[in-house]
Amino acid sequence: MSGPLSGIRIIEIGHMLMGPYSTMLLADLGADVIKVEPPEGDIGRRISPHTIGGHNAYFASLNRNKKSIVLDLASGEGQRKLGDLVAGSHALLTNLRPSAIRKLGLTYGHLKRWNPKIVCVALTGYGLDSPFAERPAYDYVIQALTGIMALTGEPDGPPVKTGYSAVDNSAGIMGALGLVAKLVEGKGGQVDIAMYDVMLSQLNYIAGAWLNAREPARRMDRSAHPYIVPAQIFPTCDGWIALFITHDDFWRRFAQELGQGHWLTDPRFSTMDARRANRDLVLGEIEAALKGEGTDDLVRRLSALGVVAAGVETLEQALASEHTAARDMVAHVDCGGATLRVVGNPIKVVGAKEHFAPPPLLGEHDDLADGGHAA
Repeated sequence: MSGPLSGIRIIEIGHMLMGPYSTMLLADLGADVIKVEPPEGDIGRRISPHTIGGHNAYFASLNRNKKSIVLDLASGEGQRKLGDLVAGSHALLTNLRPSAIRKLGLTYGHLKRWNPKIVCVALTGYGLDSPFAERPAYDYVIQALTGIMALTGEPDGPPVKTGYSAVDNSAGIMGALGLVAKLVEGKGGQVDIAMYDVMLSQLNYIAGAWLNAREPARRMDRSAHPYIVPAQIFPTCDGWIALFITHDDFWRRFAQELGQGHWLTDPRFSTMDARRANRDLVLGEIEAALKGEGTDDLVRRLSALGVVAAGVETLEQALASEHTAARDMVAHVDCGGATLRVVGNPIKVVGAKEHFAPPPLLGEHDDLADGGHAA
């Protein structure tokens, strides 16, 4: 492997999404990631109904560029081999429950006897030490508890989860960041990341509005921004368009392009503060003006003026887009006669060559368990 993390060995003891995604990002950047699995393997190996070249599609999307060894960490032999691996590694990341992390000795306090410079990262629902520590913590549950669901969806509809695993992915990224931060520091230690904390952190300015001004968080029609008007989606004659007009100069260009000169002279429309105060009136007139427009034509015209606008597209359209191709964000992995297509790494390091190897078969690299110091 090449890349900025070449020469760094990371042990992953994880399953499903959060932990595996975190270490896959690091593996893509050159880290040597050894995935330690129980005899039955990561649960993710059995989730998807789709198989490509002998690889489960769900597992393959989260575990490329890794090695797999099978250890029974509940046994003395498994613990001995884990200790050998730790002695020759830089970091260990896990997303098991706190009780399992402690039972299996996956904390810095337990592993430092093998390697005092080891960085240990625990990705859990509520933290290693919390009154909620042992409660089940799935993506859905954290979205429910942190206000994400209550904020998502139309105001007159039920709470809605995000369309993808926002919590697991966000916490995985935070785990990678915390791990690299400790590696840069050059000291061993424990990194404790809770999914709950991560999502509260990502609510930043919305939480700040309540903490400092007692402004309650609320759902907005058509995914609208609470302060910027217009910043939401609007129907067109053939689909939907997302507009995000952040200041009055862009508003002037928008109004002139649509032939709505009175939006520039009417004091209810002419400034951001006025548009926010007269939100319903402003949005109603914009919707009336856009309903006869075609999405693609409107996006082309507004984009030429510097106005932020985009059609609302499907994932399938995004994956097939010119921009996705230009950024090399769909990679093709040879799996011994079958081609696995995967979404690439978003971290593009200038001068480093990207390499995507197939995900490991269960126990494919078991010989490493007897040579933990090997590079």
